[in-house]
Amino acid sequence: MTARVRAVARKTRETEIELKLSLDGSGRSKIATGLGFLDHMLATLTRHARFDLELSCTGDLHVDDHHTSEDCALALGQALDGALGDRRGIVRFGSAHAPLDEALARAVVDLSGRPFPRIELELKREAIGAWASENITHFFQSLATAGRMALHVDVLEGLNDHHKIEAAFKATALALRQAVAHDGTDEVPSEKGVLG
Repeated sequence: MTARVRAVARKTRETEIELKLSLDGSGRSKIATGLGFLDHMLATLTRHARFDLELSCTGDLHVDDHHTSEDCALALGQALDGALGDRRGIVRFGSAHAPLDEALARAVVDLSGRPFPRIELELKREAIGAWASENITHFFQSLATAGRMALHVDVLEGLNDHHKIEAAFKATALALRQAVAHDGTDEVPSEKGVLG
């Protein structure tokens, strides 16, 4: 079996990112984005998806958190897409619910090769730490786009925005863990014979 690993280097006038992703890991992460809550959520995603992730980002946080948030998601999605290759022999679909105390989130993934995000987090606070709530939603949208997947994430219950977001990341991780798993074949999981 070919190692499903991808490294991505992304440098713009707004951010500089180095990333290495292994889909067949043990949940280890080393993450430094400059945004504490983003680091926490990426570590959570990595642990529950059972990926290994190294990610460092130097971004223009003196402007705001938008570019760091978006570009980290784009780099992660690009690495996921690259590590999947032609997506031969994967389960393709995944779905999960994850609670965190009073919060409950649902995530459904189709690694179809066709990006489509639908993200409904129902957040009330403007930011969690230094991470703007609108950019948390945008993170999921950018991940789906660059990862070439349909990604539906919604918060079904919850009062605490931290809990809602963490439940959403955990549900997404569990759904991705299912979807990237090997199905025991060497077939492209599509009647068309290709994904995309």
